[in-house]
Amino acid sequence: MFVDQVKIYVKGGDGGNGMVAFRREKYVPKGGPAGGDGGRGADVIFEVEEGLRTLMDFRYKRHFKAPRGEHGMSKNQHGRNAKDMIVKVPPGTVVTDAENKEVIADLTEHGQRAVIARGGRGGRGNTRFATPANPAPELSEHGEPGVEKEVVLELKLLADVGLVGFPSVGKSTLLSVVSAAKPKIADYHFTTIAPNLGMVETEDNRSFVMADLPGLIEGAHSGVGLGHQFLRHIERTRVIVHVIDMASTEGRDPYEDYKTINNELKEYNLRLTERPQIIVANKMDMPEAEENLQKFKSQLQEDYPIFPISAVTRQGLRDLLFAIADKVEETPEFPLVHEEETADVNRVLYKHEADQKEFVITRDPDGSFVVSGDAVEKLFKMTNFAHDESVRRFARQLRGMGVDDALRERGIQSGDTVKLMDYEFEFLD
Repeated sequence: MFVDQVKIYVKGGDGGNGMVAFRREKYVPKGGPAGGDGGRGADVIFEVEEGLRTLMDFRYKRHFKAPRGEHGMSKNQHGRNAKDMIVKVPPGTVVTDAENKEVIADLTEHGQRAVIARGGRGGRGNTRFATPANPAPELSEHGEPGVEKEVVLELKLLADVGLVGFPSVGKSTLLSVVSAAKPKIADYHFTTIAPNLGMVETEDNRSFVMADLPGLIEGAHSGVGLGHQFLRHIERTRVIVHVIDMASTEGRDPYEDYKTINNELKEYNLRLTERPQIIVANKMDMPEAEENLQKFKSQLQEDYPIFPISAVTRQGLRDLLFAIADKVEETPEFPLVHEEETADVNRVLYKHEADQKEFVITRDPDGSFVVSGDAVEKLFKMTNFAHDESVRRFARQLRGMGVDDALRERGIQSGDTVKLMDYEFEFLD
């Protein structure tokens, strides 16, 4: 089974907690604070593995949670950093943030890596908070939470040549004849429901990867039939080989077929029309094929080369493969749009990011005040509520962020309940 799109959940490891500890050694008076910092949480890193061809593994495992850093220890011992989580993906994988649809990584080459979810830093131990005014603080931080998000993995085949055409025009037969690929072939529409890849070698020892892409029908660019599933894979192919049933075995007009398919490519992405195209007039061993070919040539407006072949009798295949190999050699790879934007190393890329609000205040039906927001929740998670000094520091930080003033503006009174995540506090003015 071929899997080409899947949504998964990734989470970077949380940082280890800092420790509150003091030196208590004989003959060392006033030993002072000795709590170590926590270790860094692991990153979730995607790495390209050449041997993988599908996203099948992600159908069975969709949650990837990296390990957290080790907690700090006494005697100023820092916790160990966690080992990064490496997730193998096939070449051609595009990773997109499921929420904002932004492309996080485009992984194409063997060994290429990308950090998808960063781990959190370790929390500081009480040694870090010592000051002349407070030489023995009972104050430490919990580790920073790791980044968590849902991402969509999309596989775009890395084939040099893509076979396109209506269902049942002979694409699968052609691929099976010129390579060792063994696609299932039968006399019904949409036989190919997944792209088949084959390595093709010419007589002069040149080789290229050819993909038999699922059949197109009118309206595919808007998702009709196999729609985008098909078109997604053609984005990376260097040369388009357009296979046409010149014998009209299903009663369709060859030139109309040609126009319909090219229109679908144009509607999906205008840049697809920049690809060099080779037209293959298939089924030339059948009656009326020669007649239809002459008519087709008179109607064709573009200057694309036409190769009459019969995939069944192997007539004309040698010349066709030489022409495809020549075209692949002279055609550079087509970068995707976002690759193009970052290609110039001297260019500075400024991204507009919406200002994230530090906190938001809402009301519950029971009258309590609810404080939420990324910044305030992260602050809460990193606070060690086991020590009064940490609690007082948390209160000062909230005041500095303007939470107290915002609550007063919303009409809070002393004694009212404030909720933050799963916890409740009493507001004292």
